[in-house]
Amino acid sequence: MSIFVNHEQISLEALNNRGKNTLSEWIGIEFCELGPDFLVAKMPVDHRTIQPLGVVNGGAFCALAETVGSTAANLCLDRSKFVAVGLDINANHLKSARKEFVFGTAKPFHIGKTTQVWEIKITDSEGSLCCISRLTMAVVSILTNGK
Repeated sequence: MSIFVNHEQISLEALNNRGKNTLSEWIGIEFCELGPDFLVAKMPVDHRTIQPLGVVNGGAFCALAETVGSTAANLCLDRSKFVAVGLDINANHLKSARKEFVFGTAKPFHIGKTTQVWEIKITDSEGSLCCISRLTMAVVSILTNGK
């Protein structure tokens, strides 16, 4: 059973289209896998995401973690009633990445009515863990029709 609302109706193409004209598109983040309790996105290691030393910038790791975690959090909600917004992000940079892609895999620690907590593991193209992030999301009710 999936944690995502309407899992069978979610397409990677739609998730990637949602990121058009945003930071995600600018730095090349693409969603590449959706499972019953996880979401994966990849980000290129190139001139958009590296620092002067030629390794992925820590802020780019955070942008990937926030993108994949936030998207996964919102997929767990009835978006006609609620939205999940970032409340806190923590990242520990464990290993540098210098080539190809890095992959962020978001899995939940907690999916509650008012908060969600997600773990995002970022690995390089060889599967080595480069960054571990924890993202806390606030679940907010959407007011519709003035109610």
